[in-house]
Amino acid sequence: MKANFRNSLTTGIVFGVVTIFLFLIGFTRIAADLIGKVIHLDSIVAGLGLTADMLNLMIFLGLMGVLAGANAGNKVEGTVVSRRSVLLRATLAGFISGIMLAGVVYPVGMLDATGVKMSFYLPQLLPHAILQILYRHSPRQAAVFHCIFMAVMGTLGGLFVIGVERGSWRGAIAARWKRYSSAFRQRPLVQQIMASPLGHLGVYGPILLLAAILPLVLGPYWNYTLGTIGIYVLLGLGLNIVVGLAGLLDLGYVAFFAIGAYTTALLTAPQPQHLLWSFWVTVPLGVMLAASAGILLGIPVLRMRGDYLAIVTLGFGQIIGILLKSDILTPFTGGPKGVSGVGGPTLFGKPFTSAVDFVYLILLAVLLIIFVTRRLQNSRIGRAWEAMREDETVARAMGINLLTTKLMAFAIGAAFAGLGGVLFAARNQFTGPEDHNLMVSINVLCLLIVGGMGSIPGAIAGAFALKGLPEVLRELEDYRVLAFGALLVVMMIMRPAGLIPSSRRKLEVQSEPSTLPTAQETDTKRTPP
Repeated sequence: MKANFRNSLTTGIVFGVVTIFLFLIGFTRIAADLIGKVIHLDSIVAGLGLTADMLNLMIFLGLMGVLAGANAGNKVEGTVVSRRSVLLRATLAGFISGIMLAGVVYPVGMLDATGVKMSFYLPQLLPHAILQILYRHSPRQAAVFHCIFMAVMGTLGGLFVIGVERGSWRGAIAARWKRYSSAFRQRPLVQQIMASPLGHLGVYGPILLLAAILPLVLGPYWNYTLGTIGIYVLLGLGLNIVVGLAGLLDLGYVAFFAIGAYTTALLTAPQPQHLLWSFWVTVPLGVMLAASAGILLGIPVLRMRGDYLAIVTLGFGQIIGILLKSDILTPFTGGPKGVSGVGGPTLFGKPFTSAVDFVYLILLAVLLIIFVTRRLQNSRIGRAWEAMREDETVARAMGINLLTTKLMAFAIGAAFAGLGGVLFAARNQFTGPEDHNLMVSINVLCLLIVGGMGSIPGAIAGAFALKGLPEVLRELEDYRVLAFGALLVVMMIMRPAGLIPSSRRKLEVQSEPSTLPTAQETDTKRTPP
C-alpha cells in the first residue's frame, strides 16, 4: 500500500507541475486551439452548454490525466500485480495532479475576479485563458471539477494499461510478426536480391525518385524549408562522425558552419572586400578552411574527453561568434550587419535563382556526403573511431594512433559543416552573426539524439523531425525550446537509442540492463550450493 501511494504521489506531482507550467505560460490555450482545428466538435458543444475552446481544453487536460494514470499504473515493482492495484495507482495519480491544478486555478480565478490583471505578472497568461480553464464558473466549482475530472481520466489511464499494456495479444502479435519476417528474410531469393546492388536500388530508388519529383510540385516556401532540412542533414552527418562515431562531444560545431558561410560570402559579395569570385571556386576553399579549423581545434584538446572537451569546444564556438560581431573586424567581416549580396552558383551560364535549383544542389551535396560517410564508416578509420569511442585505452593498446584518429574526425566533421555553410550563404544571399549562434550547435546535437547516434538514416530522420515539424506547426514557434526539451525527455524514456539507431548502438542500449546482475543472481552467487 505504501509503494502504491508513493508511486502515485510522485507521478501525480510530476504531471501536476507540468500541467501548471503549461497553463502559466499559455500553452494550454495554444494546445486547445490546435485540437479544435483537428477535431470539429461544434455539434457536441451545443448539447453540453460549453464553448468549443473549453471542450478542447478538457480534451487536452484529459490526455494529461490519462498519461498520469497510465504512467502510475506502469510503475510496478514485481511480476504479479492485481488490476485493483493498477486502478488504485492510476486514480490516485490523476486525483493528485487534479488537486495541484486546482490549487493554482482557484487563487488565479479569485485574483482575476477581484480585478487583478494576471497578465501584468505572467505575460502569457491572458484573461481568455483564465476564463477558459474556469469553464465560465466560479473558481471553487472549477477547482472541484478539475479534481474529479483528472481522477476519472487517471482511472481511464489505468484501464488502458490493463487492457493494452498487459494484454497477452500484444506479445502473440509481436511473436508472430517476428516469426513471419524472419522466415521471409531467410528465403534464398530475398537474400540474393538484398545482397545485390539492384536490391539496394529497389529500396532506395523510389525514395530518390520522390526526392527528385517533390521540389517540382512544392511551392517556394516548402522548397525553402526542404533546403533548410537538407543543410541540417549535412550538419548532422558531420557531427555524427565527431560525436556518433568518434565519441567526441563538440558543442562548438557552429564555428565550422560559420567559416564555410563567411568564406563564400566574403569572396563572392561586392561588400566589404569586392572580390566577386566564382561560387564554384569558393566551395573547396570553404571546405578546406573549415577542415583546417577542425584540425587547429583538435590539436589542443587531444587529451581531453567528456565534459572538458564539450566546454572547450563550446568556448571555441563562442569565440568565433564574438569575432564575427567585433567592431575591430567590421571592415573585414561586415560586423554585426553581416554580408549581403552573396554570389550564387551558375551552371552553363544559367544562375541559380529559384528555391528549386538550390534544393537539387543541396540534394546532390547530401547524396555525396552520405556516400562518403558510408565509405568512411565501413573503412579502417571508421572502425578505429568506434573503438576509440568505446575505450581510448583499449584502442591505444590495439595499435590505433589516437592523435591522427581524433584529428581526422574533427577535420572531416568540420569539412561537412563548411560545405553546409557554403550552401547556406549562397542560397540566402546573406550571412550574419545571428545565423551562427549556439542554438545551431544545440539543434544539430538534438537531431542526432532524436534520430540516432552513429546512424545515417537517423540523422536524416532527426533533421526532418526537428526542422520540418516546426514548419508544419508554425503556431508552436514560441514553444520550440519547450518542445525540444519535452521531445528529448520522451526520447530518452521511450527510445533511448533514437528513432533509427545504428545496429551497433541499438545492441549496446538493449544489452545495458542485462549486464547488471539481479538480486536473485547475486544471492545465488553468494550462497554455496
